[in-house]
Amino acid sequence: MNPTRKTGSKIASVTLAGLALGTLLSLPQASFAAPQSTAAAQGDESPAAAAKLDKKQFQNVKVTVENGIATLTGTVNLYYDKAEAAKRVQKVKGVTAVRNQIVVAGPEVSDAQLEAKLLNKLEYDRVGYGNAFNAISLSVQNGVVTLGGHARTDVDRDSAIGLVSTYPGVKGVVQQISVDPVSIMDDHLRLAVARTVYSYPSLSKYAMDPGKPIRISVQNGNVELYGVVDNKADSEVAYLRANSVPGVFSVKNYLQVANGSDEKVKSVN
Repeated sequence: MNPTRKTGSKIASVTLAGLALGTLLSLPQASFAAPQSTAAAQGDESPAAAAKLDKKQFQNVKVTVENGIATLTGTVNLYYDKAEAAKRVQKVKGVTAVRNQIVVAGPEVSDAQLEAKLLNKLEYDRVGYGNAFNAISLSVQNGVVTLGGHARTDVDRDSAIGLVSTYPGVKGVVQQISVDPVSIMDDHLRLAVARTVYSYPSLSKYAMDPGKPIRISVQNGNVELYGVVDNKADSEVAYLRANSVPGVFSVKNYLQVANGSDEKVKSVN
């Protein structure tokens, strides 16, 4: 898929380091299954599993266990709680898999409103932690948020997932963020490209607002530029400047010019 985004696209780093986001990444596939319209699976109520859900946020959740498979039904207010319930039950002795049929109730928010709110929340996340080196994309369909693009570290990726998962109105989260390879060479290149790009007079303005930088993603010496710039000239100059840095193997320019046309998948700016 061509990662180029049109107007309205925004690209940002996303973070919520305080959340236990291993929750969302470690769950088995069945834990994120969509709610089914059939009656709740047959099985016995499990006191041990129910004890794991003895929290206010799980008061409307029921768990049954049959042949080692735990089935979760009921409602929660946040998607994070749905994922957390599955994580807790997965730890119960004798449970081998979790079928997560919990419905995320919460407020009903249109996809357009939800996307706008989340983009705004994600824009300034991880400021002060190298957020200009993340390029995380976001789209919403039927309340399900898909996160993609690049994160510099696992922490940046997990932060994005956590922030989205705890936002009211989110019904599901699809995680497709790629974490850049750990590389000392790439770390040096990120800094070198940033200095070279932002030191140019017409591009220095993009360093003023930490939520709207020219975003620099590096994978094994290959540089990708994301974000929104004021005009085509700035996009071309940024590309040339990045390409002039010694050690850079290639540069792909995905910078968008403000006031372009919309595209279905948008990115945090």
